[in-house]
Amino acid sequence: MQQAEAESGVMASKLLKKNMPPAAATKLGYTPPDGGWGWAVVLGAFISIGFSYAFPKSLTIYFKEIQEYFSVSYSQIAWVSSVMLASMYAAGPVSSILVNRYGSRPVVMVGGVMVCTGMVLASFGKSIVHLYLCVGVIGGFGLAFNLQPALTIIGTYFQVKRPMANGLAMTGSPVVLFTLAPLNQFLFDSFGWRGSFLILGAIVLNCCVAGSLMRPVNKTAGQKPKTEPAECNGAAAEEAATADTGAQSDNLLTEENQSEGRSQGCVHRFIDVSLFRHRGFLIYLTGNVVMFFGFFAPVVFLAPYAKHQGIDEYSAAFLLSIFALVDMFIRPTTGFLGNSKWIRPRIQYFFSFAVSYNGVCHLLCPLASGYTGLVVYAVFFGLAFGMVSALLFEVLMDLVGSHRFSSAVGLVTIIECGPVLLGPPLSGALVDIFGDYKYMYYACGVFMLVPGIFFFIMHYFNYKRLDEEKRQSMAAEMRTCEETVQLKMSQDEKADG
Repeated sequence: MQQAEAESGVMASKLLKKNMPPAAATKLGYTPPDGGWGWAVVLGAFISIGFSYAFPKSLTIYFKEIQEYFSVSYSQIAWVSSVMLASMYAAGPVSSILVNRYGSRPVVMVGGVMVCTGMVLASFGKSIVHLYLCVGVIGGFGLAFNLQPALTIIGTYFQVKRPMANGLAMTGSPVVLFTLAPLNQFLFDSFGWRGSFLILGAIVLNCCVAGSLMRPVNKTAGQKPKTEPAECNGAAAEEAATADTGAQSDNLLTEENQSEGRSQGCVHRFIDVSLFRHRGFLIYLTGNVVMFFGFFAPVVFLAPYAKHQGIDEYSAAFLLSIFALVDMFIRPTTGFLGNSKWIRPRIQYFFSFAVSYNGVCHLLCPLASGYTGLVVYAVFFGLAFGMVSALLFEVLMDLVGSHRFSSAVGLVTIIECGPVLLGPPLSGALVDIFGDYKYMYYACGVFMLVPGIFFFIMHYFNYKRLDEEKRQSMAAEMRTCEETVQLKMSQDEKADG
């Protein structure tokens, strides 16, 4: 009897601990080092992600001259960046499969070679279609092989410090853009757009150096025990419920068990299609599809908009540098904030605010007059864009867990390639129709503000549902433990009798 009561007390103390915030845990089967060589991996990801996102934006410096050279419209020239970004997103599943099969290091190095090849071939272009194929398709696929492996490998090295690591890695985009924007203007003045493309092809080979830093994590160090003794059947439920940090990780146990049970075949080895039954993933995907119609166009048209207002080329290019400079500092700051104990448990609300803030900035942009007004807009836009970019993949990892992130980001990018492809050309078409950029900024503001509000509402209900599921799981576990104690007590009574 006394032994049974003691066991009951131990179980009660364990259940009390479950009321506390869950400790960092993963389903990776090992404990991520959260440091060490991981910081070298963050440096490699910093370079790789930097080129992936900054390269299409920095090429906008050449748009006005290429537009005049080939005698094409605003909408047609916008397709260069759109095709490049869309190819980068469309190649997401291919990159996922290659990363799951070969690891991040070789995929990133191949991607660097592909972008270099595309830029070199584009320098000999005779038509705008040639640029679509070389810069857009070949270069875009190369950027996909740089982006996704860099994002995925961070999740294998970091768990507790993951938002911070992601924020630092995502800072590569504004740093590279801050460097490339004035450099591209200098290259154009010195060598023309053809010579500049040749030089940029050589510069982007630095992605191969970044890839060489992405050594696979040593999974034998700090290996997690596969099983641990438990006094009731709820131990397995506890482990499944703490797949990732924060409340977002406490997804329905039955959903996790069913989805993983049905995904053990050949398809699951590469792409986890069971994510389409994951509530948080569907919320993220729905909002992002709308958001990306207005996400990149304001950056793509920032320099052309300034030139349209009569601002000289170097000053217009400097707007991108200002935007990138602000973006550069806000991304790591956002990562540190996202890693704090106040924000991380409800980090989805932080992301919702960042998306809504972007929309407000674009809606107010037409009110900015003159170069000073554009500088102010560039500062506030840099803050908004950097916050979204720093959180964009962290919140997805928070929703699905590190163990499913590679498949999740592949599925997200293939679906998002549609709005990424159509966003800037549609915005350029508005400029062609009305002869004014303000309608383009109004449209982008709506495309950002609506999903921001959607995220706020849906994540409120999602967090509420997750809390209910957690309470139900704990109640079921309590009943199981009580039944175990009663069975043990009855067995002891029979033994005493």
